[in-house]
Amino acid sequence: MDNIQLLLQAPVFSVQLLVDGVLVGAIFVLAAYGMALVWGVMNIINVAQGELVILGGYVTWTLFTFGVHPLAGIPVSAAVLFFVGWGMYRAVVFRLVERDLFVSLLATFGISILLQQLMNHNLVFGPDIHSADPGLGSLLLLGGDIVIANIKLAAFAMALAVAAALAVFMKRSRAGRAIRATAQNNRAARLMGVDTDRVYALTFALNAALCGAAGALVVMVWVIHPFIGIIYTVRSFMIVVVAGIGNVAGVAAAGLGLGAAENFAGFILGAEFQAAFVFTLLVVILLWRSFRLGRRRQVLR
Repeated sequence: MDNIQLLLQAPVFSVQLLVDGVLVGAIFVLAAYGMALVWGVMNIINVAQGELVILGGYVTWTLFTFGVHPLAGIPVSAAVLFFVGWGMYRAVVFRLVERDLFVSLLATFGISILLQQLMNHNLVFGPDIHSADPGLGSLLLLGGDIVIANIKLAAFAMALAVAAALAVFMKRSRAGRAIRATAQNNRAARLMGVDTDRVYALTFALNAALCGAAGALVVMVWVIHPFIGIIYTVRSFMIVVVAGIGNVAGVAAAGLGLGAAENFAGFILGAEFQAAFVFTLLVVILLWRSFRLGRRRQVLR
């Protein structure tokens, strides 16, 4: 209650929380783009989404330890994770296409555990918490009452740029048209000469690349460790459920809204309850969607 009173008495705190939340929500959007792509095209819910994000963060952190600026690690993380995603598809994921959705949940859950344990191994990254300070400073607004980290502005700009690039890629490029055709009807696309297996591999690799870019930003804004990926999986899943599959603008809006809501919840309830708020919100959204689907079935009857 004291924190709520503080927000009412000093509206500038509310503005600070809103701005911070919207900016960090852009990072959630990047990972959610990839999940929406894989879910819509391949009908696979990737439970290992968060682990791919953290792996991307570790790539940037590793470069940072060798003296490479973290911002330069963003394209490198995206490129490395692109090939990791392609390899994951060729090794495991191709077996899940056109299988039951529950099978994909179990298989990708197993992949997430494997990635966690590999990252946790002392010969790989180890269990310690890591971060990479980009040293970009902060922007002061309203006489210093509002402080915005420049890396968060960079993350927001990057999310918008990726959304625009993804939309152009899907509409204008040959590969993008092949992905859309496969998503609409994979059998018809196959009859028209589309190599759907290659399309699926490209889709999963693009998803991993988006996670790599998101992870590079995560390690600059917050911290990473091998077992923190689950929260990014839940965020991505929640954003896609709210926005709908294939709705790029909706994913962006839902991600930014989640960032703001989570920031306010962390301030009001305490940082220790911020993750609990995310999981609770997911349950509420799933119940709400289930209720709406039930009402729709009754109307159809």
